[in-house]
Amino acid sequence: MIKEKRRLVWICMVMAFAVLCLPFAIAGCGFGKSGKAAHEKATYHCPMHPTYISDKPGDCPICGMKLVKMETKPEPAQALKTPAAAPEKAIEEVCIEHNCTMKGCEMKVKAKIEPGERIICPICGEVIATTSGKVVEIVKTSAVRETPSAGKERKLLYYRNPMNPQATSPVPTKDSMGMDYVPVYEEAAQPETAGPTVMISPEKQQLIGVKTAPVEKRGLKKVIRASGKIAYDPELVITQEEFIQALANEDNTKDSPLRDVIDRAKSLTDAARRKLKLLGMSDEQIADLAITKKAETNLYLPGKGESVWAYISIYEYEIGLVKPQAEVEIEAVAYPGETFKGTVMSINPVLDPMTRTNQVRAEMPNPDNKLKPEMFVNARIYMDLGEKLAVPESAVLNTGLRKIVYLSEADNVLEQREVTVGQKAEGYQEVLSGLKEGDIVVTSGNFLIDSESKLKSASQGPSEHGQ
Repeated sequence: MIKEKRRLVWICMVMAFAVLCLPFAIAGCGFGKSGKAAHEKATYHCPMHPTYISDKPGDCPICGMKLVKMETKPEPAQALKTPAAAPEKAIEEVCIEHNCTMKGCEMKVKAKIEPGERIICPICGEVIATTSGKVVEIVKTSAVRETPSAGKERKLLYYRNPMNPQATSPVPTKDSMGMDYVPVYEEAAQPETAGPTVMISPEKQQLIGVKTAPVEKRGLKKVIRASGKIAYDPELVITQEEFIQALANEDNTKDSPLRDVIDRAKSLTDAARRKLKLLGMSDEQIADLAITKKAETNLYLPGKGESVWAYISIYEYEIGLVKPQAEVEIEAVAYPGETFKGTVMSINPVLDPMTRTNQVRAEMPNPDNKLKPEMFVNARIYMDLGEKLAVPESAVLNTGLRKIVYLSEADNVLEQREVTVGQKAEGYQEVLSGLKEGDIVVTSGNFLIDSESKLKSASQGPSEHGQ
């Protein structure tokens, strides 16, 4: 009986010892790790926006992609034993756009950074300045026109949301995605004539096809292209004959003792002269007609070898350019490739109210009688505008409210400049103000530069912190 009790006590002690040692045995076999891992909280992130992290599966609120479970890799045991060697110079990856953490981001610049060193991004041209080996700040392009003196600090205005420039903060903070707000500094003082600027690297300028040309004085010639016809104007011929008769009548009555007879003859002459002017004859032509006293019958039935008149209709905005004695070339459909040259003789003083055009009258030599009355022609009127300050026409951007050009300056800086322009002349545009001789303007790719400038302006945030 005593032996059985002792045996029972021994068995109970062995079982108790086994129960106490079991957890240690399991931990020694590695099961403890999996158990611990099972209790660890799983996290998920977006493959396109790694900065967004969630504690449960679902969709990315930015792009809508499925969240992926994050896997944490244990660090090698050697890394814990071997201390990392201190680098000689601070090396950082700097992203000029809101410190993006996306792997393979093309906007990152890896460089050795030293205090006061200036680095230019090869992709977008932003200037990255450093004040210490570990602190990096983005310098606005408008503030790097001149290199600031050593020790001079710019005034910090506020911090802005990198994805929403309208959201600002007076202190450093992060947005809902964990991105740091970008500091915004006070602009450097610029000359009064200077406009907004944008810095674009040479590689990017080559990519968008930027071309430049100097602003210089050149002889400008304006070509006005219009349609017209060879004159068939018997009414003008009849009026010319009436004028000639009125002159003869005035001459015959000049010695009359009756003053009323003299005045009546003179009033008839004046009325005929005014009618000739309304029909398009100039004062010089009327004076010549008073001397020759011969009506121009070629206006309705030209004789062999006689010159003809061409009536050319020009638009209202071109009236101020056309002057008498200007050179004219016309082409007729009946004679393709053949041109006829003549001279502007007069300009009609009254516009056509229906078409808002004015009629220019040109005299055209017609030795072979090829030009017939009422024949339609295409005309070119050549006007010499003289020597003017001009830029290529493609350099001027018309925004609707103003006209701007982009100046190419040193350090890949492109400055926007508002200009006042005059006449266009065969690929060039006259510059009245805003530029000076010797300036270099962008002639190709300026539309993309303007878009880049607007994006830069939008990213600078509001002018007031409260907005």
